[in-house]
Amino acid sequence: MTQQVPSTEPELAGVRNFRDLGGLPTVDGRQIRAGRLFRSGHLAHATEADAAFLSALGLHTIFDFRNAADQKLEGLDVELPGVRNVNLPLTDPADGAEFWTMVRDGDTTQLRSLLADGKAANRMISSYRVIIKHRTAEHTRVLHSMADESVPALMHCAAGKDRAGLSIAVTLLAVGVERDAIEADYLESNAAHRRYKVRRSSSAPEAMSPEVMELLSPLFDARAEYLAAAFDTIEQTWGTTERYLEEGLKVTPEVRERLRTHLLD
Repeated sequence: MTQQVPSTEPELAGVRNFRDLGGLPTVDGRQIRAGRLFRSGHLAHATEADAAFLSALGLHTIFDFRNAADQKLEGLDVELPGVRNVNLPLTDPADGAEFWTMVRDGDTTQLRSLLADGKAANRMISSYRVIIKHRTAEHTRVLHSMADESVPALMHCAAGKDRAGLSIAVTLLAVGVERDAIEADYLESNAAHRRYKVRRSSSAPEAMSPEVMELLSPLFDARAEYLAAAFDTIEQTWGTTERYLEEGLKVTPEVRERLRTHLLD
């Protein structure tokens, strides 16, 4: 029996960047089935009403790509009855801890030295490349799990933009969604009601000045160049998407077909 999804654009009070991937087109004329694959920011601050909405989706599995440091900062996800929670950190807790402390606490001069002149965007591009190239085991587990009927599924990280964005993109590649549609969905994370709120330790006006916001924006934007770097890494490392899926992620044509059966109309 098909699960009735209450809405693809709910007003969730404590969860940002939520959406249903239903409707995204594939290269062979099919589309992602509504109510099968969702993405969002973390669920740690979900209200009772948010949790009720999420429970109504009939989720089988929630994939949380945050690391232990993220979970300590934000909290653990709310528990939804009957839903399996799988934590697969895509970044090491120690990786960049000093950097993110500076993002929260640094003054304008420190942030200029850390982020100006393209440094912030280059850091994001590097992180995307690293996740694609070196976190293949995690993406293998996600795709095989969904091929084994762990759907409907929701994927999230902290903001639902980068780690979840890449994992969603990899999943969409595996079932043949058009590249332009993958990019368009990725860029949806820039919508004002979806964006992760910038956190600074100080509430002083200078801590959130226009210059500071401009310096921080590459870290909190979804940019086409970031996703392009991920796709470029696939081609540079494996040659083709098909080789990346089959050799890098151990996703055979048979596994891909099972994914299509579970995720596509």
